[in-house]
Amino acid sequence: MEKTKKIWLDGELVDWEKAQVHVLAHALNYGTGVFEGIRVYPTSNGPAVFRLKDHVKRLLEGAKVMAFDVKFSYDEVFEAIKDTVRVNGDGVDYVKPCFFLGGEEVGLNPINVDCRLAITCIRMGSYLGEGAQEKGATLITSSWKRPWNMAAPAGAKVNGIYVTSCLAKREAVERGASEALMLNAQGNIAECSGENIFIYKRGKLYTPKVTDSILEGITRNSIMEIASDLGYEVFEREVSRIEAYTADEVFMTGTAAEITPVSSIDNRPIGDGKPGPVCKELQDIFHRVVRGEEPQYSHWLDLVG
Repeated sequence: MEKTKKIWLDGELVDWEKAQVHVLAHALNYGTGVFEGIRVYPTSNGPAVFRLKDHVKRLLEGAKVMAFDVKFSYDEVFEAIKDTVRVNGDGVDYVKPCFFLGGEEVGLNPINVDCRLAITCIRMGSYLGEGAQEKGATLITSSWKRPWNMAAPAGAKVNGIYVTSCLAKREAVERGASEALMLNAQGNIAECSGENIFIYKRGKLYTPKVTDSILEGITRNSIMEIASDLGYEVFEREVSRIEAYTADEVFMTGTAAEITPVSSIDNRPIGDGKPGPVCKELQDIFHRVVRGEEPQYSHWLDLVG
């Protein structure tokens, strides 16, 4: 990660080093925040934010789930994100807005705790490491389960929920893998620590449905639409580990990871252990889409200006 010059904090652009909160901030102690991860891509018309409208909508929906008293409108958040990207220059490729309870509070009660908004830009590069998108990522099934809807708002990007994802990611890295596959309460595949997952089997694409304790990913949605436009049949349904082990192809989608093929799960090669043609085709068109080279998807891009 490469830090940038300015962070947008509660309506002001401040120096990176001055974007601070108190150690007793409620969000720091109890995880009471919601966030988004959003990609910025170079196009022939300048930097563009990918599916910004959808990300801002999901961010505000997450704040609603958490019952935050948000002081900024949709339009204000939308423009603030573009302002933050613009001021930090062409090197930015990732932006993270976060509503969080920033008031100083000891105790779980979140009512009447001040809600703040921070927007941070960075240079992330390849999230899963150089070469992962070309060679494929290795997965292990984590012992940590994806939080399910009876225990937490699994469909919102709530800061505290990602503690489990961090534990799963640590487990994967310590076991020599790229990423962790997380199961839900029913023992079926939910998602990875920070990515949705697809399998391609017998000529069809499958991905866990929204009620399987997944985040309804925006990149996931994009790939479902692109794949359908290319003529693939795409189904949202329960997906088992066995189906993933025996799939012709498996790949992950996410804002940070974009589209990354999976070469193995639990030391079992997927297909021949190399990225398959379906994933490669979707990767190719996705990379053209985000750079403004596919006019039918141009509505997904918001130029920074």
